[in-house]
Order: sequence, then structure tokens, then C-alpha cells
Amino acid sequence: AMNFSAQKCGVCFQPPSIILIYKDNSQGKTRQRIMPVRNFSRFSDCSRAAEQLKNNPRHKAYLEGVSLRQLQKLYSLLRGHLEGQSLAESLEKFQQEETIDPEEDMNKLDDKELAKRKSIMDELFEKNRKKKDDPDFVYNVEVEFPQDEQLESCGWDMESDEEI
Repeated sequence: AMNFSAQKCGVCFQPPSIILIYKDNSQGKTRQRIMPVRNFSRFSDCSRAAEQLKNNPRHKAYLEGVSLRQLQKLYSLLRGHLEGQSLAESLEKFQQEETIDPEEDMNKLDDKELAKRKSIMDELFEKNRKKKDDPDFVYNVEVEFPQDEQLESCGWDMESDEEI
């Protein structure tokens, strides 16, 4: 069984970090984990950053319940912020990239784009397949964003998993 259940995952712009609210099942406590984002710029590859975070030995166990896509989304919002986009613009841009165009000729796509479309389809399929009685159905894994004024004060203790 998983020791940690992811509940919410969000991004903090200042200092740049991915924040996970999770339940520590062994103690029944809800905690937050802050994972500082280092060496990430507006030129960084969000997919690679997401994979590195998900496979990071220090965070791996905590991120089991968070999909790679969701982490990609958070990184893309952070990248948008670094490019000077507003949150709304970044979300819209991500939304456009995530939408599958039924008219699109899949044969013309390169491998990377094709793989991306496939993972979107797999995810849509998974979403529709998972019902609440699935052992691995996670309630409420959503991307939450504090308002900008709260973001300014995201100066939490960087490595602590404190109880909230």
C-alpha cells in the first residue's frame, strides 16, 4: 500500500517550487511538502523536468499519486511565469496544447508529438475508466493556485514536511 496519498499539488512562483499536500497514511496526518525547483528557466523542457522530479529519489514516494501530466502542467505554468505570462494566459496555452484536434493527421507528427498525443489519450481513457471503487482512484487531485498576493509570501521552510 502507498504510505502517502497525494491530495493537492500546486506551484509557487517565488521561490519557485512545487508544493504537494499529502496524507501520511501511517500517521493519518495531512502534511505539505515543498520541492524547490532548481536550474529551471523559461527555456527548460517541462516534460523532462516533470520526469526528473517524479523520479527523484527524495520525492518519488510522495509523488506516486500525482500524474506526470499534472507535474508537466505545473512546470509549464512556472515557465509561463518566467516568460512574463499571466496565470490565465499560461493556463489557456497549456489547455490548447493539451487538446487533441480530431482533424489532425497523426501520420504527419514526429515521434515526440505522437507520444504526447498518445499520453493525452491514455489519460483521458484512464479518467473515464477510473471509478470511485478503484483502489487507486484518487479523490481531489487538482491543481490549486493561491492568489498572487499569497504567492509573494510563499516563504515556507524549504525542506520540511510540516503538519498543516
